Amino acid sequence: MNRRDFMITAGAAAAATMLNAHQTANAGEFTGKIKKAVKYGMIKEGTTPLEKLQVLKELGFDGVEPNYKEVDMAELAKASEATGVVVHGIVKGWSFDEIDLCIDEAKTIGATSVLIVAGKVDENMPYARNYTETMEKMKQAGDHAASREIHLLVENVWNNFLLSPLEMARYIDEIGNPWVGAYFDVGNLVRNGWPEHWIPILGKRIVKLDIKEFSTQKMNDEGLWKGFDVEIGEGTIDWGAVRRELALLDFQGWATAEVGGGDKNRLADIAARMDRVLDL
Repeated sequence: MNRRDFMITAGAAAAATMLNAHQTANAGEFTGKIKKAVKYGMIKEGTTPLEKLQVLKELGFDGVEPNYKEVDMAELAKASEATGVVVHGIVKGWSFDEIDLCIDEAKTIGATSVLIVAGKVDENMPYARNYTETMEKMKQAGDHAASREIHLLVENVWNNFLLSPLEMARYIDEIGNPWVGAYFDVGNLVRNGWPEHWIPILGKRIVKLDIKEFSTQKMNDEGLWKGFDVEIGEGTIDWGAVRRELALLDFQGWATAEVGGGDKNRLADIAARMDRVLDL
């Protein structure tokens, strides 16, 4: 090796060392453990699935999660393959209608989960009846999900149901299917609870996370729904405590922002906020 080749090789090695050191110095506790995503409807930049996923790729997002029938899944799958941005799940939401078709679609596009809400309790739907009826639907859909190796995940939402972590854990356990678990929304329970209390109780039942913020002060001062009108990291949630419990759980998986979306600058801000609160 001549002197010139030696200097080039040495310079490249030094640059690689510096890059690795920089990456290590900037690696957070959950770097490589938590994958960062957004809901598809949050992406207001671009017109096609490919353009939208290219934006996510540029901003460092790992994945995306659409609603059922929100977008042409075949086109989204092609965009995912082209960009490397993973379609990690599908949100089915509040209805069990076509749940088996949704599970099949998740399998076809390479997703790993379907998010479902376990009914709603109101003046016309008694609590006990909702418990038994939705559990039967969960068992049936869960059997199909298991056959397709897709996680069917119940989310904690404002449906007047599964109001404590103990009850949610019991509900999932009584379904008795390892492919049925929890899609844990960190912000949804803050009006009457603390995420760090739920995480150790739900434990390994938690498969994926929804990320949003909530302010109990804004809720008290301006009204219940105004509690969500706050940016990630600027509300009531003790993210340090959340991270501590996730670390004890050795959580590894997807965390998807579910907040107001926007253009590239807005999505970049969301990415930065997720990096800070999740230590990515």
